[in-house]
Amino acid sequence: MIMLKKLKFFLKPSDRQSVDQLLHEAKRVCTLLGRGVLRDLEIDGYRYDISIAVRELGLDTELVSQLVDDYVAQVIKAIVQFESYLAALQDSQDNHDNLDYTPLRELAHKNLGVARNLRIKDAEILLYELMKKDNLDYLLACLEALKVCAIKLSPKCAYDTLKLIEVKSTL
Repeated sequence: MIMLKKLKFFLKPSDRQSVDQLLHEAKRVCTLLGRGVLRDLEIDGYRYDISIAVRELGLDTELVSQLVDDYVAQVIKAIVQFESYLAALQDSQDNHDNLDYTPLRELAHKNLGVARNLRIKDAEILLYELMKKDNLDYLLACLEALKVCAIKLSPKCAYDTLKLIEVKSTL
């Protein structure tokens, strides 16, 4: 479970934390991961270009923007599930049991389809890694990068989703 503490900052934003602060921290973490353990994925410096999705999907910018917001909310909500699956895998590893990656990979596959449809390249790369790799520390880094990349896509939507998760967790 110690492995999963890295994500806690993002799961419970404080009232003092603004959208700008969340974005700043997301960019910082994304750069650290993109230049560090995930440098081979070449996600550092990636910027989403909505015009590609607009052109290739034949949709207007406003609709694609709304779909991107929906994707961001979906990914941030899925982080809770991903974290649960990683915790179960970590427990299995600690107990020297067989590791069943199936639920983690199925969730990654579900989210990969949306990322592909919207032409979000960094998310595609990270979700593919979540589907294929077995190293839990590496998977955690990919998951953390996926979340901060989602925050960078739509900081306001990400912030609102994180606050909603926080409120729901107190009910």
